[in-house]
Amino acid sequence: MHVVRRPGWALPERLATPENQFFDRRRALGVLGGAAAATALPLSAGRAASDLLAELYPVPRNARYTFERPLTPEDLVTSYNNFYEFGSSKRIARAAQALKIQPWQVVINGRVERELTLDATDLIRQMPLEERVYRLRCVEGWSMVVPWTGFPMADLVKLAAPTSGARYVRMETFEDSSMAPGQRQFWYPWPYVEGLTLEEATNELAFIVTGVYGKPLPRQNGAPLRSAVPWKYGFKSIKSIVRFTFTDTRPVSFWERLQDEEYGFWANVNPEVPHPRWSQATERVVGSDERVPTQLYNGYGAYVAALYDGLQGERLFM
Repeated sequence: MHVVRRPGWALPERLATPENQFFDRRRALGVLGGAAAATALPLSAGRAASDLLAELYPVPRNARYTFERPLTPEDLVTSYNNFYEFGSSKRIARAAQALKIQPWQVVINGRVERELTLDATDLIRQMPLEERVYRLRCVEGWSMVVPWTGFPMADLVKLAAPTSGARYVRMETFEDSSMAPGQRQFWYPWPYVEGLTLEEATNELAFIVTGVYGKPLPRQNGAPLRSAVPWKYGFKSIKSIVRFTFTDTRPVSFWERLQDEEYGFWANVNPEVPHPRWSQATERVVGSDERVPTQLYNGYGAYVAALYDGLQGERLFM
């Protein structure tokens, strides 16, 4: 019997966007492109920035990044969240509505040709948005399949123009305990910090997320900007980013600073390397009682394994 094995990036025909819809959306986006080119201009008087962002969605799905498992239902993606700034339970969506996302200043600094401060709305409007279906594997042993909207992190790196001394990008979220009660818990090393090597940040999978399910990103999911690095455990995908610092020093991440015996810098998914307190061999599919085997690099090894050649002495997987 001849067995056909589909590559991990192949899109099942049933999920493909019909050709007429695809080109209708392309034409609509072409009209919006003119607005994106004018990001140096102030926002139109009398129109909320969130309204302008809403006009950008939905966008075409990139067929290169797909998964055979069904998408996790939208109501679960937007209600089952880790966001310790607003509490340690998964049910923080209501509390997260206190997050003030307009205006939202983003700083790009460090070892760059020119430091920048710009509003997240202006940044989003000048980037080439696309939708990607990515697996999300939490270090806690559960997983989702999520249709993120955003742009390649490599485009942000290009905008930053890092100098030759830059080896890492350090990402930092907001710090404001007046709207985020979790930040009043002094035992956590606020603000939340994460980092990637420049090679990881420019890998084709690394993604800056601005939306989900064809809509602007909800607050509980990390509005207005978060990252998605799907070959790593979910805590590496930092939410509500306010600063990108290019540096020659490896960043110490939030969870690494808190408990470095359990959470390292790399945090690549590997079913063979258990967490000190539980196995990582399988994962619970959110929205069902199903448990499925976890894959090395969360199934993205073909894209990222070469990044770690020669680093076998490092603690790559936790």
